[in-house]
Amino acid sequence: MPTRYQQDFPQPGSHLERYGRHFPIVEIDTSFYKPHRRETYERWARAVPEHFRFAVKLPKAITHERRLVDCDELLESFLQQVEGLGAKLSVLLVQLPPSLPFEPVVARRFFDSRRTKARLVCEPRHPGWFEPDAEALLADRRIARVAADPAPVPSAAVPGGWPGLAYFRWHGAPRVYYSDYDAENLARFSRQLEAAAAAGAEVWGIFDNTAGGNALGDALKVDAMMA
Repeated sequence: MPTRYQQDFPQPGSHLERYGRHFPIVEIDTSFYKPHRRETYERWARAVPEHFRFAVKLPKAITHERRLVDCDELLESFLQQVEGLGAKLSVLLVQLPPSLPFEPVVARRFFDSRRTKARLVCEPRHPGWFEPDAEALLADRRIARVAADPAPVPSAAVPGGWPGLAYFRWHGAPRVYYSDYDAENLARFSRQLEAAAAAGAEVWGIFDNTAGGNALGDALKVDAMMA
């Protein structure tokens, strides 16, 4: 937790405990780079209130190295770890590399092989994933497509796939992962969240501009706008 925001979380406890008293959700991104022991996930689950929910990002070994092919063992190992979160595991994020096109057979085989009660959200970045066939495949399997900023193609700026879950990821602009957002953009994001909720979707809003320490501040500002 950046020092400049500590006054917003004055309670005692770990960073996660203090965060969990203010926000109801968090996205675990470190799982993309390295595995965490099941015991670690169990400890994180104990640190937050009962209503709190986690999203966890799939490892890059599955999405970027194996590219969704021949990864059953890797996926099984990952699920055994993250299921330490118990009922607080809500969403698994499948972020795909920009070089990975939509291949119906590969996508169908991967998504049909999942063994988890957690919902899936997919953040594709190749233009082929934003065509009607890809949208239909995701919707049919109740997989939400992430709404991203910056958007790799115009249609990536709004949620897609299964409409029951609207999952927004804001990566920072103009410098991805570093830049904070100005008041105009934050107001636009809050309107997007409100519109998705009004349409009946469960809504998640995640700031991924963490490299410069701006995600928490942007989240606090949007939270205040919506309150």
